[in-house]
Amino acid sequence: MEHQHAEADTGDVSSAQAVLLGALAPGVNAPTWITLKSAFLMLGVCLAVMLALAFSSSDSWLMFHVAFFVLICVTLFLLLSWFLAETGLVSVEHQMREMGLEHKDHSENQKSK
Repeated sequence: MEHQHAEADTGDVSSAQAVLLGALAPGVNAPTWITLKSAFLMLGVCLAVMLALAFSSSDSWLMFHVAFFVLICVTLFLLLSWFLAETGLVSVEHQMREMGLEHKDHSENQKSK
């Protein structure tokens, strides 16, 4: 029964709340990392379209600038991935405890009375 209640506590936090919590609390939680990866994916798609347009216009300076943006984007993503591989992800519950936002368990309240 306690296991089911623990799962209900983790389910109480929505993805949007977990991402906001990940922005404010120390460490990176899994929903924040997933959101960051999807943002990098969308940035990559936009840069690929820009690079295709630069190639179609045959403007060498434009191709150079967009290729430089792609290099910056790839480097930043690889550095973030390496950093998170070294430090690891933090659970949402741990971040909530760090900020003092943990859920109170009804059984703990009954035991204290």
